[in-house]
Order: sequence, then C-alpha cells, then structure tokens
Amino acid sequence: MHVAAVIFGCVFLTGVLLDAFQTVILPRRPVGRFQITRLFFAATWSPWRWVSGHWPVRRTREQMYSFYGPLSLLLLFVLWAALLAAAYALIYFGMHMPFNDPMHPVTAFERLRSCLYVSGTTLFTLGLGDVQPTTHVARMLIVVEAGTGLGFVALVIGYLPVLYTAFSTREISVALLDARAGSPPTAGELLFRHNFNGGHHALTALLAEWERWCAEMLETHISYPILCYYRSQHDNQSWLAALTAVLDTCALLITTIEGPSTRQAQLTFAIGRHTLVDLGHVFQQERSEQRLRGEPLTRLGDEEYARLCSLLAEAGFSLCGDLGARERLMAIRVLYEPHARALGDYLRLQLPAWAPPLADPQKRRDGWSTVAQLRSPGAIADRLSAHVSAQSTAAHLDDERGRN
Repeated sequence: MHVAAVIFGCVFLTGVLLDAFQTVILPRRPVGRFQITRLFFAATWSPWRWVSGHWPVRRTREQMYSFYGPLSLLLLFVLWAALLAAAYALIYFGMHMPFNDPMHPVTAFERLRSCLYVSGTTLFTLGLGDVQPTTHVARMLIVVEAGTGLGFVALVIGYLPVLYTAFSTREISVALLDARAGSPPTAGELLFRHNFNGGHHALTALLAEWERWCAEMLETHISYPILCYYRSQHDNQSWLAALTAVLDTCALLITTIEGPSTRQAQLTFAIGRHTLVDLGHVFQQERSEQRLRGEPLTRLGDEEYARLCSLLAEAGFSLCGDLGARERLMAIRVLYEPHARALGDYLRLQLPAWAPPLADPQKRRDGWSTVAQLRSPGAIADRLSAHVSAQSTAAHLDDERGRN
C-alpha cells in the first residue's frame, strides 16, 4: 500500500467536503486561511480584474466584470468535482488499485489513470461496470463515492436557487432607488426628490426599508460572498453605490439636517456601516481600509459641496448655514467611507457622488424627471401645444430605460 497516496487522498477529500460545507451549508462566515474557495477567488479574480480593467471600451469592460460572478460559480463546481475525483483516485491508487481492469495497466501512470477513470465514473454515478472492484474495502469505497457524487449533484441543484433568490431580492431595492435618488444614486438627489408634503415620512419609510435590506445583506452575502461579484443589470447601478448613497444620506440627516427622519437615519447608518465592515473582513480588506483611513477624504470636494448646498437649499434644507456642518460631516464620513472605498477598489465598483452633476440642456432627463414634469401646468400646456401624445412619452421612457 502506498501510504502517502492514501494520506493525501484523505486530506484532499476532507478539505473539499469541509470547504463545500462551509461555503454552501454553514450559515455564517467561514473560518480558516486555507479554504479552497477563498484561494480560488484570490487566484482568479485578480487576473480577471487586471485583464478587464485594461479593456478600452467601458461598456465591454463592465460586461466582462459581470461575467466573473456566474462563471466563477461554475468553475468552482468544476474544481470541487475534480478534487473529489482526484482524492478518491489517490486512495484507490494507494491501495494498489484493487480493481479488475480489462485493459490490464502495468506502469504506475497507467494504474493512476485507471484509478482516475474509476473515480470519475463512480462520482458522477455512471455505473459502467467495465472496471470492477475485487476487494470488500474497494466495494465499500465505491458505494461511498457514489453517495458523495449524488450528494454533490443535489448540493449544486439546491445551491443555485438560493443564490439567485438572494441576488434578485438585493437588486429589487437597488432598482427602486433609481427613481428616488437618480441613476447613479446620490444623497443630494435623494433628499431633493423627497421635498414634498409628507416627504419626511416617505424618507423615513425608505430608510427603514434599507435598514432591513442591510440586514438581509448581512444574512446572505456574508454566508455567500460570491454574490458580491454579481453586478446589477445596468452599468450605472450597483449594490455598493446604492448602499453608499443611503449612508451618505444618513450622514447628512444625522449631522446636519434636523427632522423626523433623524432617528431612523441613525438606525440605518449603524447597520449599513456594519455591512460594509463585515464584507471588508470577508474579502480581507483590512490593510486597504487602514491605508485609506490615513488618506484625506476626497470624494466630496469644495465644488461638489457647494453644488450639494445649492441643491439642498432649493429643497428647503439649510446645509451651509451652520459653520460646523462640514466638520461634523467629515467626522462621520471617516466611519464608513474608507470601508466603501476599499470594497469599491477590490470589486471595481464606482462609488457615487454626493450631488448629481450639473444638468446638461442637451441631455435627456431620466424617467423620474419626465414623469414629474407632467404635474407642472406649464409643462402640460407646452406638451399639449406641441401635440405630444401619451404614446410618445411612454416611448421616451422606454428609450431611457434601454439607455440605462
């Protein structure tokens, strides 16, 4: 008996089964440095990110980034299956191949190849029967491997619906934020669009919904980190940008803007920051976060801060009237912005601005602006005089949705 081959086979088998258990079944963050899944993502995401990042066309570049999540999931299944087959093959080889093979292998390479063949056909439950076990131990191992293969197939079948259900649930709130905070979302636009009678109550309800969204993120994305690689359907949307925009809004409500939404903003901010910190730990971004904490926060420059003040003043908020507003805002930004920047750099997701860019007269309005303008009597009169029909408005919205 080749003891070393049996030992290596048992180690591989235990490692794969433990990794699959922690990745798929265990409902909490996996522990350990030498996880197969973690090493797999570390070995594949960096070169994929490098190649995609050097692609000249932005739309194609984002499309390549979006391929990684689903493709890596399939490759992970292939890796698990290959390691399981190799582990059992090493065990068979260490037992001096206790099989009756009609091809009569002679050399060690031929025997190992035959063991791989037996292991593969057994793992995938083909049951060809051309190579038969000759000992009781070999027969028992064949049955165990067949059961392992059946359980592996069942695991894959049950794993995919869970992942895509969590992904779909995440993206619903991200898509709904498009009409409430712009596309891409910004904190200034979110507060501006809630400047109506009863807007504070609507804003409180929205922040409460995002508090629950963050709790669901902690429940699903900590257990299944591969979901973080899944990108939104539109290039100007992402779960990280949406979460950062909501945290920016909470930061403004906590430090600057007084109102009935402040309490809910504190609750949403706490769990939103918790989500960023935990996901950063999952992807081992502690060093990047520490480095970014020592750097100045440049995401809200003087020009954009002035634009944010102007936008909020138009919405009825007094942001720049308090001289200490910007200092308080800077203090709370340190609590979450380095974590968001570290995740954005790692996942190649762009963080949102604080205020929307200056309007371009030649640029078409988004769907929300088009519908909002319909309530203006002057705009309605202009559209009636120009003979703009409801069909043309719907077509404009469809075009805008296709553009996004």
